[in-house]
Amino acid sequence: MSRKSTAGAGVQTRAALYLRVSTGRQAVNDLSIPDQRRQLEAYCEAKGWEATAEYVEPGNTATDDRRPSFQSMIEAALTKPPAFDVIVVHSFSRFFRDQFQFEFYVRKLAKNGVRLVSITQELGDDPMSVMMRQIMTLFDEYQSRENAKHTLRAMKENARQGFWNGARPPIGYRIVAAEQRGAKIKKTLEIDPLQAETVRTIYRWALTGDGAQGPMGLKTIATRLNDQNVRTRDGGRWGISAVHQILTRSTYMGEHRFNTRDHKTKAPKPEAEHAIMAVPAIVSKADHEAVRARLTSRNPKWTPPRVSTGPNLLTGICFCGACGGAMTLRTGKGSAGGQYRYYACSTKARMGEAGCKGLAVPMHKLDDAIIDHLESRLLDPHRLAALMAQLLDRREEWADQRRSHIAEMRKRATEADAKLNRLYEAIENGLLSPDDASLKDRVAELSGIRDQARADAERISASVDRLAPTITSDALNRFASAARRKLRDRTSGYRRDHLRALTQRVEVISKTEARIIGSRTELLRALASSGGGDYAASGGVLSFKPKWRARNDSNTYRHTHNLAASEAARWQVSTKQSNR
Repeated sequence: MSRKSTAGAGVQTRAALYLRVSTGRQAVNDLSIPDQRRQLEAYCEAKGWEATAEYVEPGNTATDDRRPSFQSMIEAALTKPPAFDVIVVHSFSRFFRDQFQFEFYVRKLAKNGVRLVSITQELGDDPMSVMMRQIMTLFDEYQSRENAKHTLRAMKENARQGFWNGARPPIGYRIVAAEQRGAKIKKTLEIDPLQAETVRTIYRWALTGDGAQGPMGLKTIATRLNDQNVRTRDGGRWGISAVHQILTRSTYMGEHRFNTRDHKTKAPKPEAEHAIMAVPAIVSKADHEAVRARLTSRNPKWTPPRVSTGPNLLTGICFCGACGGAMTLRTGKGSAGGQYRYYACSTKARMGEAGCKGLAVPMHKLDDAIIDHLESRLLDPHRLAALMAQLLDRREEWADQRRSHIAEMRKRATEADAKLNRLYEAIENGLLSPDDASLKDRVAELSGIRDQARADAERISASVDRLAPTITSDALNRFASAARRKLRDRTSGYRRDHLRALTQRVEVISKTEARIIGSRTELLRALASSGGGDYAASGGVLSFKPKWRARNDSNTYRHTHNLAASEAARWQVSTKQSNR
């Protein structure tokens, strides 16, 4: 169309049409793109304007400027000379729902001679019209924020009721239709047996290792998965961040958290604002919390390097029984010129006796007393026999669950193989062309599902078979002997790790008493990874009574160690000498 006079003196106005809806659903049910286009074109024709460009945003919010078509339009409008004279929208809310940014872009366009026109909110350029436009855009922003608030509230309630709000599910899960409410189909998550076993394997390696070595770190797990050709859901290779996400995501213990981060800033939200959706658990809550605790204890942001890797056996887990403060290293000199090293209450060191009366215990005496107690009481073969008896009772239940997973994966492999055979038959019978562009991708997809399912089934089957041997008294003796040997090995850098697996807290009550507190789950895993066999593969949480009393939950044991009289005397003497 040629540019002709419209007012007797000027040239025809060039218009750019901007069409936007926030979501795909609005494009169908609300003010659709075709309807906006029809109204904008009719308006331009009535005005005698030429529609020279069209920019379509089929599913983007107007609360920010991160919109591809919008940015292309602004770029064309700010060139010199501009590509058009006016931008036409159905309403100002189509252009922006943020009052500040709306005015910012309107003024930038005006400096380059481009106007913004709404066909449903026609205003002039006088001060009254500018004020009305600002009021309208301010109301649009308020309405947008209110809509977002109500939408988020509805989505949080949807999650609390156990329904999936959308997006891609975590690895190990798949989306399934749960029920229909009117025209809307509510969806939820179920365990995907094909990938769930990979998740269980990652947790098992992080907690107990693979039988050949103890608990693995993130990098080792990622390397082992890649070496064994275990792929991610997309067929890619594993990285540290992917493994870390699996080991820290509460979804896997049955609690999927929704609304954990701000969608704009990505900043974490307070836990009180989270909505918890119940999902089928892939691992137990005890296993998940044990992994989180292990990762936290080895994180230098939370645990100083000297606590994780320093030479002192009890640093970081030894506390004053009177005030709860940490017992830290102190040194002193004796009358003979020798140097003493002892654990002392940090509260007393900072605040004096006004903060805590405090205790000071020779380091080697307390270290030896704790090791002696763990050796003689906790690692007694008879006590281990009681522990393993309960584990064996749970073994068959665990094996039955794993066998059902094996059956599910073999069924999936068979189904994928059958689909592949039908494809091949269709090609042989001339019903499908070998040159079909989508055929290669479909064959690759089905082959990958089949091969992954078979590999996972074999891996689970092998782990079930390892549980078959009966635990004998000789095996328990070797088991306990290996654990005691590792605790006594002062040359090994892993001695501290073994101790922390057996006990997570030591409270010094007096000069003659110390209380040991630990996790039963961690204890069992330590025994399993110490060389006596993979007896803890089931990951069960045991409860055992004799002299290991629960504190607040079934996963904690506590015992008070009373030193022999001669040992108590030596403690007292050493303490007095170090205080001189």
